[in-house]
Amino acid sequence: MQMGENEKKPKKGYVWAYATTQYNLLQAVIYDFQDKHAEEFLKDWQGHLVCDDYGGYKARFKSGQIIEVGCMAHAHLKFHELHVTGKSQVAEQALVMIQKLYAIEAELRKKTDGTAQHRREYRQQHSQSVMQQLYEWLNQHYLTVPSSSPIAKAINYTLKRWPALSRYLDDGNLPICNNWVENQMRPWALGRKDWLFAGSLRSGQRAANVMTLIQSAKLNGLDPYAYLSDVLKRLPTHKVTQIEELLPHRWKPNSN
Repeated sequence: MQMGENEKKPKKGYVWAYATTQYNLLQAVIYDFQDKHAEEFLKDWQGHLVCDDYGGYKARFKSGQIIEVGCMAHAHLKFHELHVTGKSQVAEQALVMIQKLYAIEAELRKKTDGTAQHRREYRQQHSQSVMQQLYEWLNQHYLTVPSSSPIAKAINYTLKRWPALSRYLDDGNLPICNNWVENQMRPWALGRKDWLFAGSLRSGQRAANVMTLIQSAKLNGLDPYAYLSDVLKRLPTHKVTQIEELLPHRWKPNSN
């Protein structure tokens, strides 16, 4: 998104989305609007981060502060693009195996009790063998395809990130990919066509704060208009020490 509508040279602004997984009891998304890349936001945070191969997080991964979890959707996209453009005759073989992994994820939503333990057990029983087949396929074809070919780049990307891509198998709290959080960026993608400019860094950050509340309200099954209307009325007299009561995942309508 561009900043500075009235400037001769608008500056670039970036919107970063951070969300709990679809499995988390606490449903929330936070939007961070900055004129630089994202690593500063996670400076003091620790945990598992599902992401693509963005280089800005590498130092955090190396220090052990953050555990990298790969996004299978990005690996899938590499092979999908080669297949649909006809640039590789073998890319479809990788796609079939990756699609099996997603089919298993769809099945476990129906066949497990929704706990992390059951998701882990189901993945170990059904996904582990498919991942092993994919890993063997990648290594086999890595040795036979031309090193500078598009398919070699897709294979190398996936192999390089294999430990991170496999991590979801051992932790039922983790998703197979970050499509969930990327879906939370849709309001920005749609709105950008109308907004065009954020005006300034500060304006962009204010918009991000409002969008954080609106989208988090939706994730918690709330009507954003009803939620914000109530919160804005209560804010002037609400105790600062109890401000967290007004967050979307804790909010309850005023009974008065």
